[in-house]
This record gives sequence, C-alpha cells and structure tokens, in this order.
Amino acid sequence: MSRPAFDPAAYDAQLAEKKARLVELLAPFAAPEPEVFESPREYYRLRTEFRLWREAGSENRHYAMFEAGDKHSPIFFEDFPIASLRINALMPRLKAAWQGNHTLGFKLFQVEFLTTLSGDALITLCYHRPLDDVWEAAAKLLAEELQVSVVGRSKGKRIVVGRPYVEEELQVAGRTFRYRQPEGAFTQPNGEVCQKMLGWAYDVLGERDDDLLELYCGNGNFTLPLATRVRKVLATEISKTSVNAALANLADNEIDNVTLVRLSAEELTEALNEVRPFRRLADIDLKSYDFGSVFVDPPRAGMDPDTCELTRRFERILYISCNPETLAQNIAQLHDTHRIERCALFDQFPYTHHMESGVLLVRR
Repeated sequence: MSRPAFDPAAYDAQLAEKKARLVELLAPFAAPEPEVFESPREYYRLRTEFRLWREAGSENRHYAMFEAGDKHSPIFFEDFPIASLRINALMPRLKAAWQGNHTLGFKLFQVEFLTTLSGDALITLCYHRPLDDVWEAAAKLLAEELQVSVVGRSKGKRIVVGRPYVEEELQVAGRTFRYRQPEGAFTQPNGEVCQKMLGWAYDVLGERDDDLLELYCGNGNFTLPLATRVRKVLATEISKTSVNAALANLADNEIDNVTLVRLSAEELTEALNEVRPFRRLADIDLKSYDFGSVFVDPPRAGMDPDTCELTRRFERILYISCNPETLAQNIAQLHDTHRIERCALFDQFPYTHHMESGVLLVRR
C-alpha cells in the first residue's frame, strides 16, 4: 500500500482535479454537472493494515507501509492521521501489548484494523507460526483490555476472540440501518462518505411502485435503504461471506422484501436470458418481478458486455462506480438507449487519484 500524500491544505485543489476528470470523462454523454460529496480531511478511513518491521540494529518492530513496487524501504508510523480516531487510539496500546507479551509478539508480521462510525473495532493479528491455546488466552486478555474483538490468523487457521465482524450504524433519510461487516470481507473504508453515497442513491431512486434488480450487492450496503423505496428486490452476490452478512443485515433491520441469490452478474444474465437454468433460482419466479430499475456497483473492471446489455432492458440504471474510466466505457455501450439524468462524485479516497462516482441513466 502506498503512503497517501496527506496534506489537508491541498484537499480542495485535489478534489477540484477529480471533478474536472469526471466531467471530462462524461462530457461525450452530455452529463449534467456532478454533485460533489466531500470527505473529512482527516481521521476518515475505518480500516487499514500495516506490516511490522524491525528497524536496523533494534529488536523493536514498527507499524510500516511501503511505496508501490518497493517492498524493501518501509515507511514507519506511530500514528496514521487518515485512519479513524479509534485506530489511532488503538495503535500505541497494541504496540505496547506485542512488545510486552512474547506470546502475542512472537512471529507477528501483520496487523489489520477494522472500525466503524458507531465505535466498534476488530483487530486481526497475522503470524508466521501456528496458534494455540496459550495464544488464545493472551488474545482474550488483549481483547478485554482494548475492548475489541481479536482475530488470529496463521497458515490454514483462524481463531476468533469475540465476534468475526464489527457492527456499523449508518443514517439514511432519518433512519438508522445496522450492518454486520465481516473480518476479511470488503467494506467501504470511508464511513462518512459511504453515508453520503447511500443518501444520494436513496434520493435518486425515489419512491417506486415496481421492483429493483441489484447486482453485486455485497453485504447489503445499498440493499437495505434501497429496499425501502420499492415493492421488492432481487439481489445477487457471488461471495458466500458477503451473502451471509447480507442475510443477517436484512434480518437485523427487519427488511423482508428482498430475495438474495448467490449468483454472479454473468450467471443472472444467463438466467434472465433463459440460456440455462440454475438450481439456486429453482424456487424463484423471475417472471413475477416487475423490474423498473437496476442498481449496479461492479468491481473496478466494470460490467462485462453481456451484463451491460442486460441493464439496457431497464427504464432506469443506477450505477455506482469505483473506476470512472470503466464507468465511461459502460455508458458508451448504453448511450444510444439511455441518457445521464444525474451524476455525482464521492470522495471516498482523499489524497489519491481514486474516486467513487454515481450516475442515473434513464431510457431516452
């Protein structure tokens, strides 16, 4: 992971550059002016990971990161101002624990922090050695002292002390949604901006009397608020860990109008095109859905051509993207049938070139 060029004084100029880049990419499609959602300038990142590195001539190990492509020149950290206040508070206490306890520190090579806006925290400790009951006893004392969950990882083994997830609470349109965010699974790193993304998508979708198809639903991050805007939702996700988290989140929030299927977007496309049947859809009547909108939040590669063609069937395409270049490529494929009605920039990753963006495409 490269060290971010952390400079709050340069934030506004960097955000303006991102906006200009998005405007340029969407200009061929006559996009309206993007709505821009800023990030906090510091303490915004809810998860991060560090390697541990010994300084030359010392037995002490430090939190370290590396520039991209350089695994031999560590950058040491005592604090990390882009990470959440909770992570910064935990860093020195955890360091003191591994330095003062041989069981916790022996062959520990990586530390991962996962926190939430609501104050929950989980620490993953990664080892180049087997973990045993002695380690687990030490980890329980550590978890109690720091008021966190602890996960120990070594080759082929995981020991959980506490819970294997953190609990988040996000506010959307005056309602609190609760999320389980599993250790090791993807979550949006910038919680404040994630809330803004959810609020924007909720507003853009509007209140509907038809159904929503959601592709790449993850742990249900968008599914929960969007489900309150439509009659019912058919959501798909391929990761088993994310599917289990999404099902738990739907139950925890008492949302009962969502059917979740563990299929890839490509497989669902084949099912809707009646190319082949899927056992996981055996109890689902696809023809009973009156889809008016499709929501997609694909990986950086964007939608494959067949999935892109699938979305063309829908009156409205709500698209959240972590890569504006592939977003523009997908819009180019859809531009003859759909126009951009709204677009937005979400600054999930300050001080980097990365950005999240969103568009609402409506049929011409």
